[in-house]
Amino acid sequence: MLVRSLVAAGALVLAGLSSSGSFAQSDSAWDNASDNASFKRCGTPHPSAKEAKMIEDNFRKLLALKNAKRPPDKGPPGSGGEDGGSGGDNTDFTPVPCTGNPTYCVQVVFHVISGRRGAGDVDQSMIDLQMDVLNQGFAGSDYEFALAKTNRVNERKWYTGCYGSQERSMKTALREGDASTLNIYSCRPNGILGYATFPWSYASSPLLDGVVILDQSMPGGTAAPYNEGDTLTHEVGHWLALYHTFQGGCAGNGDYVADTAAEASPAYGCPVGRDTCAGEGPDPIENFMDYTDDYCMDRFSTGQDSRMDEAWLSFRASQP
Repeated sequence: MLVRSLVAAGALVLAGLSSSGSFAQSDSAWDNASDNASFKRCGTPHPSAKEAKMIEDNFRKLLALKNAKRPPDKGPPGSGGEDGGSGGDNTDFTPVPCTGNPTYCVQVVFHVISGRRGAGDVDQSMIDLQMDVLNQGFAGSDYEFALAKTNRVNERKWYTGCYGSQERSMKTALREGDASTLNIYSCRPNGILGYATFPWSYASSPLLDGVVILDQSMPGGTAAPYNEGDTLTHEVGHWLALYHTFQGGCAGNGDYVADTAAEASPAYGCPVGRDTCAGEGPDPIENFMDYTDDYCMDRFSTGQDSRMDEAWLSFRASQP
C-alpha cells in the first residue's frame, strides 16, 4: 500500500500536464531554436528546479521501498524476476526476444502515422535502421529494444497534430502494453524533433506514455543535421528518466547525474571544447541528452545508466 501511495503522490506533481504541455521554465535556453535547423531539438516538458526536487524526492523514496521489498534471490525486474513487467491492457502483440542478453529486453510497438497522400508512411527498412541506431546508442547499457510490432495508421489530424491538440486522441486509440512497453509514434510534430513522457508520469496518465518523433529524423530522413536517428535515442533517454544535460544550468542539482558536467545552455552543432560552467569541466556535448547534431552525440554516462536502471525498478518494472 505504501508503494502505491508514493506512486500516486508522485503522479500529483504532474497532474493536469499533458506530455506535450509545459512545466514552469527555469532555463530560458531550453526554448532556443538551433542555429542550424528550423525546429527545436526536443519538446519534452522541462521541470523547474522546485518541481524536479519534488519528483526526485518521491523517486528516491519509492526506489528505497522497491529495493527493500525485492527478495535477494530474484532476478532483475523486467527480465523474468518477480517484479518483471511484460503484460498489460490493450496488448495486441506477441513479445519477441532480444538478440543479446540484456538485463532489460524492452518490447517496442512502433506506430507509423501518415497524412495526406501517404506523407510519413516510412518504409520498414527505415524503421529497422532506426531500431539499429537506438540499440547502438544503448550498447553497453542494460537495455536492448526489440521491435514487437509495426502499426500503420493513416490519419491526417494525428499526423500533423501529434504535438498538441491530437496527442491524447492518438495515444488513447493506439497505445499498447504496460509501463514496460515502449510505444513510439512517428509523425510530424510541428516545430520540434520529438518529445517523450517521463516514467513517473505513467501512474497518472498511462495512455499518454511513450515517445513521439519526427518521421524525417530517422536514418536517411530529410531533417539534417538531425537525420541519423539520434532523436529517438534522446527521447528514450527521457522515457527512462534522464533530463537534458543542461537541466538547471550551472547551479543546483542539474540533471541529478554526478558524472555529467553542468552546462549553462544547450549546445548545438558540435562545439568541441565548449565549457559554460566554471570548474565543471568541458560541456558533455557528445552526450545523447544534449542538443548537438546527430553525428556529434554518441554516449550515455555511467551515472545516466545507473539512473535509468533505478527508474526502471521504481516505475517501469511493475506497477504496484
